[in-house]
Amino acid sequence: MTTPLIKDEAIITALDHEGRGIAYQDERTIFIDNALIGEKVRFKIFKKKKKLFFAKSLEIINPSPKREEPICEFFGMCGGCSMQHFDISSQLAHKQRAFEQTLQHVGKVFPDQVLSPVSGPTSEYRHKARFRVKYVEKKQKVLIGFNEKLSHFLTDMDSCKVIPLKISSLLSPMQALFTSLSIRDQIPQIEYASNQERHILVLRILEALSENDINLLKDFQEKKGIEFWTQTKGYESVKPLLSSMQKSIVYKNKEFNLSFEFKPTSFTQINPFINAVLIRRVMNFLNPKPTEVIFDFFCGLGNFTLPIASYGSNVVGFESDEALVESANINAEKNKLQKLAEFKRVDLFKVDDQAITSLGRASKWLIDPPRDGALNLINSISEENKPNLICYVSCNPATLARDAHVLTNEKGYKFAKAGILNMFPHTSHVESIALFEINEQ
Repeated sequence: MTTPLIKDEAIITALDHEGRGIAYQDERTIFIDNALIGEKVRFKIFKKKKKLFFAKSLEIINPSPKREEPICEFFGMCGGCSMQHFDISSQLAHKQRAFEQTLQHVGKVFPDQVLSPVSGPTSEYRHKARFRVKYVEKKQKVLIGFNEKLSHFLTDMDSCKVIPLKISSLLSPMQALFTSLSIRDQIPQIEYASNQERHILVLRILEALSENDINLLKDFQEKKGIEFWTQTKGYESVKPLLSSMQKSIVYKNKEFNLSFEFKPTSFTQINPFINAVLIRRVMNFLNPKPTEVIFDFFCGLGNFTLPIASYGSNVVGFESDEALVESANINAEKNKLQKLAEFKRVDLFKVDDQAITSLGRASKWLIDPPRDGALNLINSISEENKPNLICYVSCNPATLARDAHVLTNEKGYKFAKAGILNMFPHTSHVESIALFEINEQ
């Protein structure tokens, strides 16, 4: 029997968690980029795997009322954003549904209370980014930006709506600047970091800058009000372009009157606006009290640790990166919280129950792991080290769901509440926070 051909038009009946439209034809599932529920679209298939087909939309024949004009002219080409065709309320509703479905389907869990989603600015929110840089011989031009969607090619772009306007407006001038450098083909990336006052661009350079290169970069940064730093090898080689430039950078948490010194290549929250709300919600969940002991796992620079200490709690932050631990202890001292907050290096992906028990006893835990989650740590919970309460901040609903299953089914906790925060508008990324309490039943 001949398999029916895939038609090049379809009506979208669902969305996947990445925001792609889903259509069905003859028991085959087609994932179509840039398509919304209810829309009739014309598409072109670019990849197939058994009965799964992946396609690009070529024409929206019947647009959804929820479709919105993308804020960026490079949407659809650039792979940085995937949801600019949604209106923002629909984006948030989609992420909420995806979050709840992941908890139910992956973890077979659901919180007693679902919190309202939190949103903030939808443009110019991204204060940390990594740009690819490539000199294209045929164009005699340096490109700076993000990969094209579904491709390893670099998008030829001269603006970006999710980074601050100051940096977006410099993409085109920087392309011209870098094209004039002697090492134009030896700069593979730029690491951007900002504290909302200073804008630092760390150039990864594979060959030394010439004296003329340095002068060109120096003139540009003085005129444009930004700072060029360089990185020749590992992170330890990162330094300002000129020895006379300020070597430390600080971001402030005004609500808690805290200052955090950090390196431009260190991990910091990309969205400072949502981060402020997230810290506030973490404090509400933990309800820190004077003299009680709280552990902060995967603490980084102390983004949550120092606010906890400001309540008078004794808090210990644990992190595997030695440089982050060193910076966090310095920040505790500079904020005069060193008697309440201390930081220790521990590889939390290799601990067992004995190792966790040896850290001491804390009544409350905060866990903020990377995308891999904290399963090893969760499995290390025992009667000897068990906290009464766990606040879990997650950047991956699937690993949160997995870990929540263990906490509720094996470790004796109830899943009290959870909610999402729109840390990355226009993307499928879901940031969330969850609270687990000892089940007294």
